[in-house]
Amino acid sequence: MGDRAGRAGVPPPRDANARRVMMAQRSVDTRPELALRRALHSLGFRYRVNLPIPNKRRRRADVTFVRWRTAVFVQGCFWHACPKHLHMPKHNAEWWWDKLQNNVRRDEDTDAHLLRLGWLPLRVWEHEVVETAVAKVVEALAHQGHPRAVGIRARSGVVISENEQVLTGP
Repeated sequence: MGDRAGRAGVPPPRDANARRVMMAQRSVDTRPELALRRALHSLGFRYRVNLPIPNKRRRRADVTFVRWRTAVFVQGCFWHACPKHLHMPKHNAEWWWDKLQNNVRRDEDTDAHLLRLGWLPLRVWEHEVVETAVAKVVEALAHQGHPRAVGIRARSGVVISENEQVLTGP
């Protein structure tokens, strides 16, 4: 840690433990994302994972149904400033506020870009119950005309398991 130069404008971590925690944050294959993918796969849906957004190569969708032009993003409560669960850091609070607000603006820009291309962006929060998240995805796919989703919706809902499994963070 010491005198290592970081990226311009990025404050250094307050200690080695903070740095270790931040370095351990996963960007793909988080527990909530895996739970959603597992549930969708068990219903017979097939999808692409971590696919770049068309014309925005550095932005990626967590789950993409290419043929049905639907991009699903599993939002972490911290990184995407969940209105219910955001817990702002005390250290470098102003920098973090700007960073998280930029993330929210980027999400909005990505959604607008996908809509302009005729895609349907769908965002689910990590704190949502798996069944709720799956129901949202099924509804979105049914809206796009996916025959399996239309059939599931017609059968009056999505049941993944007897007990609700909550999408939990990494």
